[in-house]
Amino acid sequence: MTLQQLHYVLVIAEAGSLNRAAEQLYLSQPSLTSAVRELEKELGIVLFNRSGRGVTPTQDGAEFLLYARQLYHQYESLMDKYSGGKNIKRKFGVSTQHYSFAVKAFVELVKRFDTSQYEFAIRETKTRDVISDVATLKSEIGILYLSDFNRAVLMKLLRANRLEFHHLIDCRAYVYLWTGHPLAGKASVTFDELREYPCLSFEQGQYNSFYFAEEVLSTYDYKRSIKVSDRATILNLMVGLCGYTLCSGIICEELNGSDYCAVLLEGEETMTIGYLKRKGAALSPLGQKYLEELEKVLV
Repeated sequence: MTLQQLHYVLVIAEAGSLNRAAEQLYLSQPSLTSAVRELEKELGIVLFNRSGRGVTPTQDGAEFLLYARQLYHQYESLMDKYSGGKNIKRKFGVSTQHYSFAVKAFVELVKRFDTSQYEFAIRETKTRDVISDVATLKSEIGILYLSDFNRAVLMKLLRANRLEFHHLIDCRAYVYLWTGHPLAGKASVTFDELREYPCLSFEQGQYNSFYFAEEVLSTYDYKRSIKVSDRATILNLMVGLCGYTLCSGIICEELNGSDYCAVLLEGEETMTIGYLKRKGAALSPLGQKYLEELEKVLV
């Protein structure tokens, strides 16, 4: 086993495709495939499941990648210390449900570092992809919420992927509205008052189960509802259609502007927001600093 082979498998895991990884490594795909097969033969395990949609780590592969990344990070640290760190960029990624506070913390983290020396990535994505990204080491940290409704299902999935959920904050459910909405000035609102307005929610792709919804009360019988794939569209529909979405009430005017507000939803529904990481894995210095910034935003 060589450091070059470790580098190869880490790039493949992040790219999710042998073709894309080969392009990034300036190798032919047959050469890269051969290198991986040699490593698999030496280890006596299969590292990746291969399909027409790309590659994903096997269970053995995910465990191997955990140790490989730690070892390769140590190698990068040595090179950084004793060779001036030339041509070596440290990587850090976060995958999150659509939370502006998670983006705000990421912005503050990046401001603290020279981006020419690091490769940063933040992925606002579907719930299942948040879990998958951390499990496959595409991201070091994932941000999502648990509720009484989804907790059992999601915790079972986290355990199956050898992930840990760490509590950040508990909060009530809020309604996120355009400030020009007829209900925006109220201290709190009920579902009866919202009934004639479209409820906007993030589409979850093939895992479009109620348990993977990014919004609480996903099983409620909404009279009008619209699925959306990105934050910008949701904001546009809030203005254009007087739509609303359910949220944590933690909003960042610095990113979304002052044209939106959060109004308390009457009821007892609560949500627990937390972060995911690989089970037993120590966070990198960048991961620790990101959590510091996250805690500042959530105070």
